[in-house]
Amino acid sequence: MDRKRAKAVIVGHAVGDALGVPVEFCRREKLDKQPVTDMLGYGTYSVPAGAWSDDTSMALCTLDALATFGVDYDRILVNFGKWYYRDEFTPTGKMFDVGTTCSIAIDNYFIREMPYTKCGLADERSNGNGSLMRIHPVVLFLADRDMPLSEKLQTVHTASALTHAHDCTKIGCGIYAFILWELLKNPSLQSVQKGLQKAEAFYSGQEACKRYGRLFDRAFGKAPRSEIASGGYVVDTLEAAVWCLLTTESFSAAVLQAVNLGGDTDTVAAVCGGLAGALYGYDAIPQKWRDTLLKREYLEDLCDRAFRE
Repeated sequence: MDRKRAKAVIVGHAVGDALGVPVEFCRREKLDKQPVTDMLGYGTYSVPAGAWSDDTSMALCTLDALATFGVDYDRILVNFGKWYYRDEFTPTGKMFDVGTTCSIAIDNYFIREMPYTKCGLADERSNGNGSLMRIHPVVLFLADRDMPLSEKLQTVHTASALTHAHDCTKIGCGIYAFILWELLKNPSLQSVQKGLQKAEAFYSGQEACKRYGRLFDRAFGKAPRSEIASGGYVVDTLEAAVWCLLTTESFSAAVLQAVNLGGDTDTVAAVCGGLAGALYGYDAIPQKWRDTLLKREYLEDLCDRAFRE
């Protein structure tokens, strides 16, 4: 794995997250009048500019476990507990945001002592974006592994199911994986389409895959902004992130487009930011934003540990 490209994904994700944190839950109409153009602080949450949310915290929990133990699902959940109960893996020393499905799953593991194979929620209402937002370290870790594609995807699905175990969400994480793997091989917009085509072929015939039908349409990138939802439903988040990537021509334009859709701004921009990092590279992430990002050196050091060339 090219460590600089991996850093572009990790830091790009965190930058998108931090750009979206201050305006999370803001309506699109409000942001149309006063769009986000730079790092802000003390908006929706009382945190400074450059602070990232649970999206990046849970990703770092995963990355730390991968760097130390390889693919070990119990170790990932142990780190989730350190974050959720003890405020570790946070930008400010205090956990300030958590999704309901994630909190229940973590409690299932630690309080109800359920095995990692059972702690994730699999009901229809548990198809939020809480595993999609943290899956990129697993996808990066698997990118260069010499193993069958089906095993790679099973690993992605199992990592998702630690909190989000419904087929719809697991497939969403798998589609993201196909896109990111193609971008790592060839950073171009054509690779986004290639990844989507491979994902459609892999998941063809699975009922939950039908929910992503619009994303597989090659004309999706021409959809009007008014038709792009940006809430917490995993399908909407993945669609919005990919749409922002397909309709812009730079890292900054993609993540700002994502933030200014409103709604679940931090997660849509984080998912978009990781993919945009892979597409445009580390140096395309504005220096000012990298410098404002809290604990950036920690993120990058962790990346160096996980992805040794």
